[in-house]
Amino acid sequence: MPKDAAVEEFAGLVRALKARDGRSYEALGRRLSVSASTLHRYCSGATVPEEFAVVDRLALLCGADEEERRALEAAWTEADRARRQAASPAPTPVPAVPAAPESNPEPSAPEPGPGPAPDPSAPDPSAPEAPRARPRRGAPAPLLVAATVALVVLALAAALFGHPTHTASAPAPASTAPGRTAAPLPFTWSIGSQLWEGGCGHTYLVDRAPRAVAPPPVTADSGAWAGTHGAVHGGEALMRITVQGRSPSDAVVLHALHVRVVDRAAPLPWNAYRMDNGCGGAVTPRHFAVDLDLPRPLARPVDGLDASGAEVRKIPAVSFPYKVTSSDPEELLVSARTAGCDCRWYLELEWSAGGRTGTVRITDGGKPFRTSGIRGRPTYVHDSAEGRWITDSDSGETG
Repeated sequence: MPKDAAVEEFAGLVRALKARDGRSYEALGRRLSVSASTLHRYCSGATVPEEFAVVDRLALLCGADEEERRALEAAWTEADRARRQAASPAPTPVPAVPAAPESNPEPSAPEPGPGPAPDPSAPDPSAPEAPRARPRRGAPAPLLVAATVALVVLALAAALFGHPTHTASAPAPASTAPGRTAAPLPFTWSIGSQLWEGGCGHTYLVDRAPRAVAPPPVTADSGAWAGTHGAVHGGEALMRITVQGRSPSDAVVLHALHVRVVDRAAPLPWNAYRMDNGCGGAVTPRHFAVDLDLPRPLARPVDGLDASGAEVRKIPAVSFPYKVTSSDPEELLVSARTAGCDCRWYLELEWSAGGRTGTVRITDGGKPFRTSGIRGRPTYVHDSAEGRWITDSDSGETG
């Protein structure tokens, strides 16, 4: 199926859901924690969501049944594959290393046949002089055995007690209690780690000169762009955690969200690249704010704002606990900020269900999230008219 056909088929299904529901882009966007413009891009096919979770949430809001949700997921999978193929840069051809020409080595002397052992006292005049072996002493074996045992003991001690490492702010706790066999989680979770404020505003730190940095991508391709450039979130990282139970009736209770900073270093001395010239959505969703510069950061619930109507309306924050089932998932939006460190961190989500309790670690594909301050760094914005990155002072923008 052609790429544009896959995206158009997916967009058509999303448009049908939106038309069936009848609510405005702003009203649905508020429920999905996305801006109206982002939802409109999903419906028009201009953007394919990076995760299916937000589309599945839309399907549930619009009353889709299981068969429709499966068809929607299949269409999203094809559209997402087309998006990734279109966003992937063409691989740089690696020049083939020419094979070394075969040399004509001198024929080696035939191996000597069995015969009497040569006299060690008769040196071979054609061979280079080898270093003399030290005469063997009477009792080296016990010393060698003792040394070997000592090395083995040291190796075992290192394996058991570990080597000194860089001091971390928090240890990595075990995910299951001692003596308990790990069982499947009663819920699923996914993480969106490349969100932009309002669907259009974000800053990345990149260790490249402006001429070596590609233009800003669309939001859905931000992950591929960041990976290609080795980019790090600058100043703020936005994360969306989607949690969904496995059972329609047995709820999973989410009790708390903890922040663990595993490493702090000086902010990166890289250039800062802004993905916009100052944009903002009409809706600021409620979220959990994290100050990574604090000694013990907390995930603090913060109210959202809805400015899409005639009056600005507050969206009250909702703190823990939450309940999730297979038909009622939950999205947790986290905003982690720093001004004074290059921080590596992860999240821990406490849960309970059916007499079980546990903690699941939320990471970026098995690695800690990374956010670095941008204060004092050269900041660039992209001039689409000239097709190049320019400084804030050249663009007339500040900070």
